Amino acid sequence: MSFSGSYRSEDVTFLLTRLEAQSFTSVPEKERLIQSGQRHYSQMLSPESPPSPRYMAVFEEACRANNPRMAADCLRLAALIDARREGGITIVSLARAGTPVGVVVTRLLREVFAREAVHYSVSIVRDRGIDWAALRHILANGHAPESIVFVDGWTGKGVIARELALSVSAFNASEGNKTGKIDNGLYVLSDLAGAAACAASRMDYLIPSSILNATVSGLVSRTVLDERIGPQDFHGCVYYGEFAPHDQSQRFADEVAALAIAQARQDMPAPSALDAQAAAQVSRAYLHSAMARYGIVDVNLVKPGIGEATRVLLRRAPRLLVLRARGAPSVAHLEVLAEEKQVPVEIDADLPYHAVSLIRSASDG
Repeated sequence: MSFSGSYRSEDVTFLLTRLEAQSFTSVPEKERLIQSGQRHYSQMLSPESPPSPRYMAVFEEACRANNPRMAADCLRLAALIDARREGGITIVSLARAGTPVGVVVTRLLREVFAREAVHYSVSIVRDRGIDWAALRHILANGHAPESIVFVDGWTGKGVIARELALSVSAFNASEGNKTGKIDNGLYVLSDLAGAAACAASRMDYLIPSSILNATVSGLVSRTVLDERIGPQDFHGCVYYGEFAPHDQSQRFADEVAALAIAQARQDMPAPSALDAQAAAQVSRAYLHSAMARYGIVDVNLVKPGIGEATRVLLRRAPRLLVLRARGAPSVAHLEVLAEEKQVPVEIDADLPYHAVSLIRSASDG
């Protein structure tokens, strides 16, 4: 089943199976089941709720402060894609953090670079890979393998970039003789881990769409891969139609795209070479030191960067929020969430990122 969520149909096609919302799993129970190995995170959803008025005010301020920067990076990423692809372009964003970026970049490819571009949003799951049924559907719809570009918002530790590379390589090995080879590289706005094939930036900054969940991603839940999904089915999701009065998805994408188009008319940003190796070294060094400092044995419990730190506070069981400095506009939303959820905050002036969240170990109770 394909649908457009709360976006206009020309902006995106979600290749996801819409599931009925069954019983949700509380965050503490989800953490216990994940960390004990009894269930995979993709088999459970925790309940979502619309953001509080106070949090929405922080989101609006984040948009005022950071939408121009996100727009410039979307424009830079579109320019990089334009330079690297010939013919029609098939943007395949990774639901759901990649979806708003994919909407904007696709529109820029059409309106700024005069390219034929379509946009699908598909699921990728850590340890399970990208949705092969969705890839088969895209190819069956006449899109050439070489036209496909995978897009996400950012990298934290680079786990999804590596998962994508392995999964698409396996897909190519299995299906490539029939379809041709798909480029397994990931294109992002901000590559903190030095793991992306192409990035507009390597800076940790507040991408406003990272602040919200479904209400900035087409009212779509995090993707699901449970016993209801058969081998020929798209990965699943829940559609939160009841959140429509709070939805920011289309408005946000329209505002960022309009800013980017206005910037393109004034001064097209020149793509610049970025040092992926340096970013990767910083990432490895920080993860090593953080695990030693906080007594962590599972690297999955460390989430570096504003985007990943936000996800932890929104939908995981946070142990600690570490900030480079209090009161910085880029972490205002994290301070609100930490206060609302009674999460302790530590300041580390030497932090190589603006923020890091640590997930509570289930063994800590």
